[in-house]
Amino acid sequence: MLLLTVLSTLGVLYYGWFLWRPENRGDMLPWLLVITAESILVLHGLAAMWTILVGYRDRRDWTYYATRAALYDSDDPEIRAHLGDARQWPLRIRGRVVDVDILITVYGEPLDVIRRTAEAAVAVRGRHWTWILDDGRSDEVQALARELGCRYVRRLSGGGAKAGNLNHALSVAKGEFFLILDADFVPLPGILEQTLPFFDDATVAFVQTPQTYGNLHNFIARGAGYMQSMFYRFVQPGRNAFNAAFCVGTNVVFRRAAVDDIGGIYTDSKSEDVWTSMILHGRGWRSVFLPETLAIGDAPDTIEGYSKQQLRWATGGFEILLTSNPLLTRRRLSVDQRLMYFVTATHYLTGIAPGLLLFVPALEIFFDLRPVSLGIGIGQWFLAYAGFYVLQVLLAFFTLGSFRWEVLTLASASFPIYFKALGNVLIGRDQAWSVTGAAKQAASPFNFIIPQVLTFVLLAATTAVGVWRDILNSTMAIATVWCGLNTFALGEILAAPEPRTTPHTLVLAQVHSEAELPAGQRVRTRPGTASRSEESPS
Repeated sequence: MLLLTVLSTLGVLYYGWFLWRPENRGDMLPWLLVITAESILVLHGLAAMWTILVGYRDRRDWTYYATRAALYDSDDPEIRAHLGDARQWPLRIRGRVVDVDILITVYGEPLDVIRRTAEAAVAVRGRHWTWILDDGRSDEVQALARELGCRYVRRLSGGGAKAGNLNHALSVAKGEFFLILDADFVPLPGILEQTLPFFDDATVAFVQTPQTYGNLHNFIARGAGYMQSMFYRFVQPGRNAFNAAFCVGTNVVFRRAAVDDIGGIYTDSKSEDVWTSMILHGRGWRSVFLPETLAIGDAPDTIEGYSKQQLRWATGGFEILLTSNPLLTRRRLSVDQRLMYFVTATHYLTGIAPGLLLFVPALEIFFDLRPVSLGIGIGQWFLAYAGFYVLQVLLAFFTLGSFRWEVLTLASASFPIYFKALGNVLIGRDQAWSVTGAAKQAASPFNFIIPQVLTFVLLAATTAVGVWRDILNSTMAIATVWCGLNTFALGEILAAPEPRTTPHTLVLAQVHSEAELPAGQRVRTRPGTASRSEESPS
């Protein structure tokens, strides 16, 4: 991993140097398109490499394991009274019993999805209270909560969306710590045992764990799910070194006092998670990212679901960039934190960049305008290009265990979503809240990819013209090949099948066995069973 990261960093630097050399510059318009798009990609590539190289280390130190081993006091009468039911065992930090709430946010998801998550939340080890926060105001969900023994909260208004739902619940739930779960994220039994020990440090505001998906059954779901693998496996852990790991909205445990200190979860954005994290960091609180799968959920598996998810996330990111730029904000952030949040706020510009590059080959085919000088040989161009892109692909190959074509294809075809998100923020248009897997009749997928369809038609026609031109000239131009690959990639999205039903199937055993009790603990729900995370802390 380190070797590939170093080589990728060198490749990124060489490619940036190649593009900016004046003697390599071609015609102004295509050169500006390329230099704008590739500069965004190069800067974000360097930021990712820097974060991985500088920051990656396991945050579970001696204090963590000591606190984890002492979570349960086997001499406690309550434990002795409920020896076979770990759900009733009091949780202790520094010898003091702490109260924990599990908050499941609900907004119209299918009842079986909510049941699956709520049953798993109730079964989490350690004494806690499970709450269903129903912004969908469903009597069926209320009946389900009563059946499962969960506490049920329904508010009269929907102000503040998910953040408002959480803040309302916190006026009723009074636990010292609370775990937030989206309705489609099923927690493993040991989620509290793995996260609470970090709170031995009184400055830790929240502990975030990854979003891992169990429904990667089609092209869209695999692309959407694997797209985040690098971030959760290497970038977020690296941000621990800068105290800049941020909340992603689910699978996160908060300290109640920290949230109270900033007046509650931030409500004026659809990216309430990132805003809340930035405000907490500005107040001097610390965060921890634990790269351990402790809950498994559903990735969007339809074009509609993916488009709405990315639009909401991108709108929130651009809101931060344009209304509270991390480099300029007066919040008391360190230089490292400002840089990390700036990378976060500008992340979705990397989704716009492919949209700019799609039209560069057309400028050459129709107008004979080239981004690089005709004096650049094919070998030199390929060395620079491969030094950036091929090494990025190799790094992704290593990260995922295999190269995922779905990720590259989906990312290259998502540019209209990010253009729309940027436009929403610039003109102040509010983006309606939507949830992955909400129970409603799906619209035609083509309603959400009209720009991609039109672009596909344009690129296909351009490729045909390029092939005809190359036949007449008895040579194959790079622009024609480039345009053909772009056409093929967009065609993959248009041909992606939509599932007739959403199976919501999770194979928990394939991702993790149960997160077992702390090492050395005398009281176990399964005597003799060792923790997989203890055998291999990574």
